[in-house]
Amino acid sequence: MSSVYQGHASPNEVAVIGAGMVGLSTAWFLQEAGVGVTVYERDHVGAGASWGNAGWLTPALTAPLPEPAVLRYGLRAVLSPRSPVYLPIRADRDLLRFLVTFARHSTARQWRRGMSAYVPLNERALEAFDVLAAGGVTAPTKRAGSFLACFARDRDARVLLAELEQIAAAGQAVSYQPVSGRRARVLEPALTGRVGAAVEIRGQRYLHPPDFLRSMAESVRDRGGRIAEGADVTALEYGSGGVRVVFGSGEGVQHDAVVVATGAVLGALTEAFGVRQPVRAGRGYSFSVGTERMPAGPLYFPKQRVACTPLGERLRVAGMMEFRRPGDALDPRRIAAIVDAVRPFLAGVDLNDRHDEWVGSRPCTPDGLPLAGPTAAPRVFAAGGHGMWGIALGPVTGQLMAQTVIKGEAPPELGPFDPLR
Repeated sequence: MSSVYQGHASPNEVAVIGAGMVGLSTAWFLQEAGVGVTVYERDHVGAGASWGNAGWLTPALTAPLPEPAVLRYGLRAVLSPRSPVYLPIRADRDLLRFLVTFARHSTARQWRRGMSAYVPLNERALEAFDVLAAGGVTAPTKRAGSFLACFARDRDARVLLAELEQIAAAGQAVSYQPVSGRRARVLEPALTGRVGAAVEIRGQRYLHPPDFLRSMAESVRDRGGRIAEGADVTALEYGSGGVRVVFGSGEGVQHDAVVVATGAVLGALTEAFGVRQPVRAGRGYSFSVGTERMPAGPLYFPKQRVACTPLGERLRVAGMMEFRRPGDALDPRRIAAIVDAVRPFLAGVDLNDRHDEWVGSRPCTPDGLPLAGPTAAPRVFAAGGHGMWGIALGPVTGQLMAQTVIKGEAPPELGPFDPLR
């Protein structure tokens, strides 16, 4: 692929739209290469899916969301607000098309193809966080000495073990071992006797999402970047002199290039530039609770699709997947479903002492692969659609996007994530 700049100079001043993990990482790595950046955020830093997620940095689990297990959910299950995957009934033709395409990609063959695309990013994901730390991002990432995926029965654990075998077969380095329920409770006393089996996954990390996003923003500002919060970008106008960023007021600012990293609403600004892959909100919920004894590391309940992460003095509990509009209100039935799902497995955790109840929109694509690279318009780039993996893959995506913007062409690692596919 030849450069989209076709002999013209690389951009000196770039706008990044969206101040989540992907957008801030792209801005940071552009600065690392000497490019001036302005980040436009319609709300505030980390206001989207980056704020309330589990904060896991788990290359061992980072895989395409469409998988054969999705097809095992019956219609009755997905229509129940108590289900880990919930699809409210409403007339939405676009969502129906999205889900049909999602189901078509939920085959073993498509999953293996998608997993092969993820492996090069997964291999570099943690290293990219180390680069940020060395460059002045002060919020830490923490090594998960004991990362446990917990199950009620051995046969449930075998499903995850089979998936980890397939991830390893795709070329992803992953270290894990099955452990008994008794051993799991020795490793983590916060677990109850209802945990009958577990899988211990090694070499993973986690972080405090709000703290990390704030630290990223501070670093971008300290290095001379500008972050404009409350800036509602409504359109992009491409011309020979660059790209004009237009706001709801009708005013505009000219930039040499623009990277759109707006999560679940990515298509609103990129569709005009040839991006046809739909991005839908796969909404997740979270809240924090008090504990008598904080778990030593993250806990995962795959069958219930619930993640627990120690964040400061409270335990964040996150999970569920529902396909709704990004702006829809929080559904308290989903919070109740999370509480009921994990209550039997946790001891000394006050699930009634809930703070920071939150719902956020994970940006999902029907094939489970992000959109990262040039659009049909030179100097307009897209970066988003990571599903549940925006935190884990945000920095490496930003690193590769910075190369793409500067050179005008995507590196090989981003080939499968072409926004124009």
